[in-house]
Amino acid sequence: MSVERLVVVGASLAGLRAVEAARRAGYDGELVLVGDEVHAPYDRPPLSKAFLDPDGERGAGRVMELRTAEALRDELRVDLRLGTRATGLDTAAREVLLGDERVPYDALVIATGSVPRWLPGTDPGGPDGPLEGVTQLRTVDDARRVRDALEAGQRIVVVGAGFIGSEVASAARKRGLPVTVVEALDVPLTRSVGAEVGVACVGLHRAAGTDLRLGVGVAGLDEETPDGRRRVRAVRLTDGTTLPADLVVLGIGVRPATDWLEGSGVALHDGDRGVLVDATMATNVPGVWAAGDVAHVENPLFDGEQHRLEHWTNAADHGAAAARHALDPAAAEPVVTVPYFWSDWYGHRLQFVGTPRAEEARVVVDDLATGGGLVVLYRREDRVVGAFVVDLPRVVMKLRRRVLDRGPWEEAVAFATDAGTPASR
Repeated sequence: MSVERLVVVGASLAGLRAVEAARRAGYDGELVLVGDEVHAPYDRPPLSKAFLDPDGERGAGRVMELRTAEALRDELRVDLRLGTRATGLDTAAREVLLGDERVPYDALVIATGSVPRWLPGTDPGGPDGPLEGVTQLRTVDDARRVRDALEAGQRIVVVGAGFIGSEVASAARKRGLPVTVVEALDVPLTRSVGAEVGVACVGLHRAAGTDLRLGVGVAGLDEETPDGRRRVRAVRLTDGTTLPADLVVLGIGVRPATDWLEGSGVALHDGDRGVLVDATMATNVPGVWAAGDVAHVENPLFDGEQHRLEHWTNAADHGAAAARHALDPAAAEPVVTVPYFWSDWYGHRLQFVGTPRAEEARVVVDDLATGGGLVVLYRREDRVVGAFVVDLPRVVMKLRRRVLDRGPWEEAVAFATDAGTPASR
């Protein structure tokens, strides 16, 4: 059927790239973009990096809009619905539910992303209401809350030693502030990039003076109500320690934002309830496609494995592809991408390409202690499938090419070993 109205639910990067790609492909029909935040699409990665910087470097304290609301309406002719949450999907009638309003679609792109997890008793939407001094770091409003706390020199406890939590700790140490990071695992990041990388990241934390508590969980939060409002006072750990805190930043993972899809007929993952799509970004429901953090996507480069990735490049590439395919399903082709993300910790640039799902992870360069870099390669059978690199940006891009080309393992090891020597940097 011809597409007279394309609806995109989710107005962050994947959703934005979807509407841009639709117009770029020559689509002249109705284009509706729905987003639950009141802000026009903006760049999220800097929120936990440059935005928190203490000085004016790298855009500290500034939000980078990807497109203004005016540009979306005037240049791309988008029916922009900001501050509007999708509440349901009627796939039989081909309608998106926005509260009492029903928005018909001929083709739909789901790009609602993910939402961070809360500790029990801290969800502002829960029965106990907001607990002041506890935040996540997902939106620009969250980032402003963290930045204000840093500028005020508040006592900060980060729960979770993943990438977001570690970036917050890095921002605190850059200001010379004490910060404690609490991690339930004995080695952080083991599940996402492996123990070899986790061990190296522990070294970065400790070299920077961060108080890293490993293998201990949060038993509860102490609170006070000086003016009738709940406010956090301290974090109680499972080892009996109590950490005084003015601000607690939660970095304990996310879940796909798919509550509104339950019962719609769109197939969801049995575990995290993300949207299941094939390699062309198509769901099991005709006319419905999905992209970005919300989607489990088959990747032909890794034997058709399904990956749900929370990466900037993934959201951009898949958002654009989903829109093109939604408008012309007959021309849809599998999307082959090399996953990539980066993070900034304590003046170091951490980069990852490919997949950590491997038979072996080998540290081939380990010179962080002497001011050099780090390279960890991931092997599947006789080819390289992933690489984690610290402070060697030219190396990681060349390894990315090898992952895309299904390059031989031994050649990748030899290349990385040579490229990591002082003479080659």
